[in-house]
Amino acid sequence: MSLTQRLDEDVKAAMRARDRDRLGTLRLITAAIKQREVDERIVLDDAQVLAVLDKMVKQRRESIAQFDAAGRTDLSDKERFELGILQEFLPAALTPAEIDHLIADAITASGAQGARDMGAVMALLRPQVQGRADMADVSRRVKARLGG
Repeated sequence: MSLTQRLDEDVKAAMRARDRDRLGTLRLITAAIKQREVDERIVLDDAQVLAVLDKMVKQRRESIAQFDAAGRTDLSDKERFELGILQEFLPAALTPAEIDHLIADAITASGAQGARDMGAVMALLRPQVQGRADMADVSRRVKARLGG
C-alpha cells in the first residue's frame, strides 16, 4: 500500500472515530501533498511524499523550538501532536551507527576527497536517509567526515 493510500485510509478511520484533532492533521498532510501535485502537475510517488512529510516534520521541530523559547506550551503541544502523527508515516529512524555506515559508503562510491565534494555525497545519501534521519544532522556528519 502506498503512503497516499495509507493516508486516505487513516483519514477515513479518523472521520469514523470522530477524532477531530487527528483528522485535522491528516488533512494538513493531504493538502500539502495535493498542493505539490498541483504545482508541479505530477502525481507524487512514495519518495516524493516522504520528502513532503520530511519538510513538514522539519517545520514542526522548528516551531516547537520557537514556541518553547517563547513560553507558549499550548502551541508547542499542538505542534508535538502533529509531529507524532507525521512520524507515523515515516520509515523507522536510522541509528547513528547506520548513518555513519551510509556516509562511509557514499563517500567511497562518490570518490569524495574533501569538502568541495559534499554535494555529490549528499546526492547519494538523500534517497537513502530521507524521512529516516534529520538531514541537517546528516549534513553536519558528512562535513565533519570530509574535513569541512
